[in-house]
Amino acid sequence: MNSSKNSLPVTLLSGFLGSGKTTLLNYVLKQNHGKKIAVIENEFGEIGIDSEFVIGADQDIFEMSNGCICCSIRGDLIETLNRLLEQHKKFDHILIESTGLASSGPIAQAFLIEDEISKSLYLDGIITMVDAKHIKNTLNEQEVVWEQIAFSNVIVLNKADLVTEPEMEALKKQMHQINPTATICKTTHAVISLNQVLNIGGFDLNNALEPNILHNETDKNISSVSLSFPGYIDPDRLKIWLQMLLLNEGMDVFRAKGVLNIKGSKERYLFQSVYMMFEGRFDKPWGLDLPLNKMVFIGQDLNFQRLEASLKNYATF
Repeated sequence: MNSSKNSLPVTLLSGFLGSGKTTLLNYVLKQNHGKKIAVIENEFGEIGIDSEFVIGADQDIFEMSNGCICCSIRGDLIETLNRLLEQHKKFDHILIESTGLASSGPIAQAFLIEDEISKSLYLDGIITMVDAKHIKNTLNEQEVVWEQIAFSNVIVLNKADLVTEPEMEALKKQMHQINPTATICKTTHAVISLNQVLNIGGFDLNNALEPNILHNETDKNISSVSLSFPGYIDPDRLKIWLQMLLLNEGMDVFRAKGVLNIKGSKERYLFQSVYMMFEGRFDKPWGLDLPLNKMVFIGQDLNFQRLEASLKNYATF
């Protein structure tokens, strides 16, 4: 998922119904950012893009007065992306709005396994909108919201004006318990600096792991686990272990990333995975840093002790 000079960044906008995705999209389209952004909608008829900004339409592709493009998904997302690229228009960024009832995982995984799009596009980040006022009830009723938060690079706590400061601090803590690697922003009416949601490098291996991440548990079965220990890890065996984890241990890892110590190499090895799709590469010499394996796992039914024991038994030596 790493960018190249010839590839175009893609941002996935996630969030449950009523969280403010439409408000954010209209805000982005109205800004004088100087960018030509293509916005792909799951259900174009329901999102209410301000009509005064539409100056022309051709086969469900709408041209905006500020140079942006909007289109609706008709069938397969990959087909829609290819159709958009075939327009031969120059874009600076593509923004995909996911349905409020879906997990972000399958789309993120597509950018690892689809050769059709991996050469021309790369996933820059997953932004998840959260209704700060009603998220507590939503989390209790909709498990998919936990998954949306778990896959996020940036969590936007929208409608911040409707909650108290203590409520906001408690909400931030809860979000970090589910996903300790995400950046958290709070907004009112989805007003946010575009550099907080675009070109963030969320899936760049250079940003594989933030330091000092602690083990987190939640009152639900979706949580995060962080491990740190010396020794060596075989990345090929780690990949197989991730693929077998659900079958052997009953633990389902949505996302994993980290820094590994590889035997025979003086360089750090960075890796990340989405579901069972794995990518990794050598980064830079350890230098004065103590070689240490640092990993964070976000998923369902994770058990700290069993996860650590299983990993050490299978992939380390």
